[in-house]
Amino acid sequence: MHEQLREFNIDGFQDNLVSWFTLHQRSLPWRESKDAYRVWVSEIMLQQTRVDTVIPYYQAFMREFPTLEELAYAEEDRILKAWEGLGYYSRVRNLQTAARQVVEEYAGQVPSSLAEISKLKGVGPYTAGAILSIAYGKPEPAVDGNVMRVLSRVLMIDADIAKVSTRKLFEAILYDLVSKKDPSAFNQGLMELGALICTPTSPGCLLCPVREYCQANQAGIQESLPVKSKKKKAKAKQMAAVIIRNQAGEVLIEKRPDKGLLARMWQFPNIETTKIETQPKELKEALAEDNVPVNIGEKVQQVEHVFSHLIWSISVYEANTVGNTNFNREGRWVKVSELEQYPFPVSHQKIIEEIKRRQV
Repeated sequence: MHEQLREFNIDGFQDNLVSWFTLHQRSLPWRESKDAYRVWVSEIMLQQTRVDTVIPYYQAFMREFPTLEELAYAEEDRILKAWEGLGYYSRVRNLQTAARQVVEEYAGQVPSSLAEISKLKGVGPYTAGAILSIAYGKPEPAVDGNVMRVLSRVLMIDADIAKVSTRKLFEAILYDLVSKKDPSAFNQGLMELGALICTPTSPGCLLCPVREYCQANQAGIQESLPVKSKKKKAKAKQMAAVIIRNQAGEVLIEKRPDKGLLARMWQFPNIETTKIETQPKELKEALAEDNVPVNIGEKVQQVEHVFSHLIWSISVYEANTVGNTNFNREGRWVKVSELEQYPFPVSHQKIIEEIKRRQV
């Protein structure tokens, strides 16, 4: 048994948590079924995304791709469009790759062993533990931010939860702490407790079903845990994007590179710039290099978009093509009415909204 649990009432903690979850769990669409594919999709969507945001996306995604096989062989633009606005798009590309692995290597059955499920693209320790415990009833740990916060307080652990070593510590503890009788309710109960009661600030200790086992509460230091080092400050980038129209009134869109941020999403041509006052000149020169001769017009919009590590400040200009349209980019001319068919990042969806507003 892990040393942190030597004098801890494991049975009492398990029973109180599971009973509370059974009575008070939220009604969420992914809890309507223990199907491994549905659990998997929900867990991938919930990574770094709020539950309220995920619900409509999950429901729409399951209507679009009700089976693992349909997701496995769907066109990539379809899955990116279904994910549009959720962010962290590598999640859904990895999900599709892994779905194809399951169809081709496991006859369409999501693996029920830790060794096999961990081989799937994008399935890390947390996702593996969540699927195995919720869908298959396996006593595997599932350590996310909510779980680390709850256990930091319950066991009064002051290790920095931003470190990989701390996550591994909690995984080791949970192998002894997770309920063998009902690992599904136990793991979901820990997550639910962190989401609803043991919140980052002002935890609702008076309502907590495991308060009597919480060492931080007894010491009166629950609000100072968990310890988490601060993230690096987001880097700001000055960008310039351009809405280029041809004589038919179509606009030019292009596909982002195969790798990196927002890989293979569609966008309006854009560049990183050095000075705001030189943006039109820099845009014209960059496009000329790609065989897209244009006349740059006025600035029509300013878009701010914040990523976890990056801030884009995008100045948006209008332009018209001059002659040759055989450009050296993976792009295409589309009608404004067709833009909705393509998956765009949120920052460029804002540009589309402005284009449509200006047409009215």
